[in-house]
Amino acid sequence: MYLCTQITNAAMRKVSITEQPSHYDHLEQMTIGELLHHINDEDAMVADAVQKAIPQIEALVAAIEPRMKKGGRLFYIGAGTSGRLGVLDASELPPTFGVPDTWVQGLIAGGDVALRHAVEKAEDSPEQGWRDLLTHQVSVDDTVIGIAASGTTPYVVGAVSESRKHGLLTGCITSNPQTPLAEVSDYPIETIVGPEFITGSSRMKSGTAQKMVLNMISTSLMIRLGRVKGNRMVKMRLSNAKLVDRGTRMIQESLGIPYEEAEKCLLEAGSVDRVLKGKNNKK
Repeated sequence: MYLCTQITNAAMRKVSITEQPSHYDHLEQMTIGELLHHINDEDAMVADAVQKAIPQIEALVAAIEPRMKKGGRLFYIGAGTSGRLGVLDASELPPTFGVPDTWVQGLIAGGDVALRHAVEKAEDSPEQGWRDLLTHQVSVDDTVIGIAASGTTPYVVGAVSESRKHGLLTGCITSNPQTPLAEVSDYPIETIVGPEFITGSSRMKSGTAQKMVLNMISTSLMIRLGRVKGNRMVKMRLSNAKLVDRGTRMIQESLGIPYEEAEKCLLEAGSVDRVLKGKNNKK
């Protein structure tokens, strides 16, 4: 772990792409319209950067799939914006796809309090990330994806490094090439979005790229794990009126029955998937 810390500190002393000066200056002198157009121009670069990383994303998803089919779990781990985005993606999967909360989990430096408040120096410990993972009894069937725009965050680099040493599958999402985080990952994903509109503010383009990649990873996995039929979320949890209405309309369209009958079937069965399977089994 000491060597890991040395490598990370050395990398942080270099000026990475995410810390390079913005292409724009005198931002405080711009009009609102100018600010918005320039931010939008910068954001337009993100999709291209993510597209270039698709082969890396595909390789990681292909490696995760068989592990999850055996019961392995997926952990995202990050600090600050990166950690929050991982927690966000993980928390949206149970209601969307009807999976247990344990399938995909997000960990953030500083714990849940860091979701709303900055926790001072939480990301600076190269040992704490692995300690946090151990509280979840991680095993060799699990996967850990480190998220860090800089690719140098000690909390994340240390967690991914130790995970790999202990036989877990590892990946990462970073906005800089050839970083310490990529070096300790089995499947690094590098989305090179360039300098931020506000110098060093990686909550902007880097964060957008991370959100896009996380969506691609988790959505692809959920489809491959049988949580989608056609293009519909047939296993979603009926946790509010909007989702009940959505599920009712799925059943109505699939079976050609009145809305009221479809809603009754849905509420009795508990999911769109159960209704459709039940009807098919009766044929």
